[in-house]
Amino acid sequence: MNDNKKCVVILSGGPDSAIVAYWAKTLDYQVYPLTFKYGQIAVKETFAAQKIAETLGINTKIIDISALRDIFNQTSSLVNRDIPLTSEFTASIIVPFRNGIFLSVAVAYALTVGADKIFYGAHGSDEACYPDCRREFYEAFEKAAQLGTDQNISICAPFSGKEKAELFKIGVELKVPLEQTWSCYLDKEKHCGQCEACINRKKAFYKANIVDPTKYK
Repeated sequence: MNDNKKCVVILSGGPDSAIVAYWAKTLDYQVYPLTFKYGQIAVKETFAAQKIAETLGINTKIIDISALRDIFNQTSSLVNRDIPLTSEFTASIIVPFRNGIFLSVAVAYALTVGADKIFYGAHGSDEACYPDCRREFYEAFEKAAQLGTDQNISICAPFSGKEKAELFKIGVELKVPLEQTWSCYLDKEKHCGQCEACINRKKAFYKANIVDPTKYK
């Protein structure tokens, strides 16, 4: 491993970010994962992130910003149990500017560990509904990070433009333990199988022609 080739990966515990972490590892990066507790109901995803990091022989740094629940719970069903979860995309699924917040912390972390690359798992299937998953967003954020640090920091979603099913195929090729990832917006023993994230997970496995190893309720 090249100790001078370092990157920060935002590792949520879901399949998309797990695939990004494995991809970075295969490119010989020294990976520094970041995982966030932001007040989400699905705290199991943070445990999934820890497991994924362990399979790579590294630890993820868990950042607790759960006080932001007081902001997010006004509109987001991912932090407020009183707002109904839906099986299709609705505005209530959005956590306001979540990736922007995560990337801001990632920039600070990159500076402290000497990394000049930041990767996150946004992809083509997210871009229509989530503005902070689009190329124009992270390219603008990269420029802001460079201006705010005087450092040549690069921010990238390496699978931007690719559909989730394509990403899952790459995950299988990289031998990512997808069965250990967590997508569900709830925090039950098994994936609920009915929320929008579970539906998208099922569709991706089906479209990729991959056997879905997920245990659903």
